[in-house]
Amino acid sequence: MFDFSLGEMLVVALVALVVLGPERLPKAARFAGLWVRRARAQWHSVRTELEQELASEELKRSLQEGRQVLVDTRSQLQDSLHDAHSHLQELSEHTGEAGIEHMHVPASTGPATRTDTGTGKYDD
Repeated sequence: MFDFSLGEMLVVALVALVVLGPERLPKAARFAGLWVRRARAQWHSVRTELEQELASEELKRSLQEGRQVLVDTRSQLQDSLHDAHSHLQELSEHTGEAGIEHMHVPASTGPATRTDTGTGKYDD
């Protein structure tokens, strides 16, 4: 924090000894140490609070971005569903105009056994 060399610290200690005297120097050193500890504790508290606030803001920003992605994805899915529904209606209308009946093909669990002969009918 402070850039003091050993020589500078010795000069400060010697001046303090001369000014305060040997009787008051230990009390003054304890008092100075107390204030340094309080200052460090306050600085640590402020730094910790600031880091927590920044982390909170980052989390809020991340949640907002996640919500926006979900909204965009939902919108895209709804658009795709609407397009598929429109295409299905168009297909239904075209097959109805052509006179083709709707076939219901059941879902099979095994491999297909019918073959297409090109006549529009399936042979077994």
